[in-house]
Amino acid sequence: MTKKLYVGNLSYDSTEDKIRQLFSSAGDIASATIIIDRETGRSKGFGFVEMETEEGAQEAIKQFNGYQLEGRALTVNEARPREDRPGMGGGGDRGSRGDDRGPRRDDRRNTRY
Repeated sequence: MTKKLYVGNLSYDSTEDKIRQLFSSAGDIASATIIIDRETGRSKGFGFVEMETEEGAQEAIKQFNGYQLEGRALTVNEARPREDRPGMGGGGDRGSRGDDRGPRRDDRRNTRY
């Protein structure tokens, strides 16, 4: 069974091939993915590596958490399912404040000189 790892603080120049090559020293890799911003087409600075075994995943965490790659210290840990991450929920009324402030006064525009 594969074990998915989160890999953070990646350089924007990192490639999936570089990550795959690096992590292969810890064990067999099922996949390596860098997350890309849909709007800009640039890396978001993090990705995921799926190791073939639990042992390989633990070895990768041991070897590469804090490892300097392209001038940046990597963050490597077990990936958590989306629903377990705090602070990702939206919701709530983020729109206008309604009428709680009373009528708007715009004296700046009505001033005579």
